[in-house]
Amino acid sequence: MTERRAAVSVDLELFRHTPAFRSASGGLADGTLGLGAVDRLLSAFESAGATATFFVVSEIAEDNPEVVERIAAAGHEIGSHTHTHRLLTTIDREERREELQHSRELLESVTGQSVRGFRAPAFDLPDGYFTDLATAGYDYDSSINPCRAIPGWYGGEHDTRRAVPATVVDPTAPDRLTEIPIAVSPLLRLPVSGAWTRLLGRRYTLWGTRAVADGGVPPVLYTHPWEFCVLPDIEGIPRRVTWHTGRWMLETLEALLSLPLEFVSLDTLADSVT
Repeated sequence: MTERRAAVSVDLELFRHTPAFRSASGGLADGTLGLGAVDRLLSAFESAGATATFFVVSEIAEDNPEVVERIAAAGHEIGSHTHTHRLLTTIDREERREELQHSRELLESVTGQSVRGFRAPAFDLPDGYFTDLATAGYDYDSSINPCRAIPGWYGGEHDTRRAVPATVVDPTAPDRLTEIPIAVSPLLRLPVSGAWTRLLGRRYTLWGTRAVADGGVPPVLYTHPWEFCVLPDIEGIPRRVTWHTGRWMLETLEALLSLPLEFVSLDTLADSVT
């Protein structure tokens, strides 16, 4: 029997890139907070024999190319998470296209590899999104979060739960694009990963991952490097942002990677869509 698949994706952004920090009143002494966790993540993936996808904010690659080179050299896929991590609905279309195009080209120049995948910051999708992605040269997207509507966050717009042609999500999307949704739990319809791991606990994520896989869909999970750091107290940052970060998250990732699943990159899942 073919081993069941799953995918862990890392949105490689710094803590200063998070919307929670941008709206906080306090400051941050270390503008690179989050970058130091990359080696911990690479070690965990190597120990588990797992391949991951890192969606990289490309200004990080511009300032710290050796970090992204190290990720690619370890055999992980590099995708784009824009150049500056601005919400795409807050900038005009010309700027959006520049974010998409420039980030892909910069990441390709740093790694020497093709960059096929994209994830939008905060799953924030403007009109014309899929057309702009295809124009910028991407093959797949992983920005659909088919969870229930969560006031003040996201959700409620989509119910597609497995990798599909993007035309299933948006009939106006170019035919060549694939969409790979984030995994949501089958009962609660909440994301299985991201902040929900820290808020609802390790057992929730492990249960949700198994449940999605048992339903015949490869679960797609996501996390951020800064979640694996000890975060400082910053005025205006909600407790939910810093709850269960650091060692707790690393132990959770290790438990997740020990599940009887084959952890593959997202481009592998994209290539399985017909």
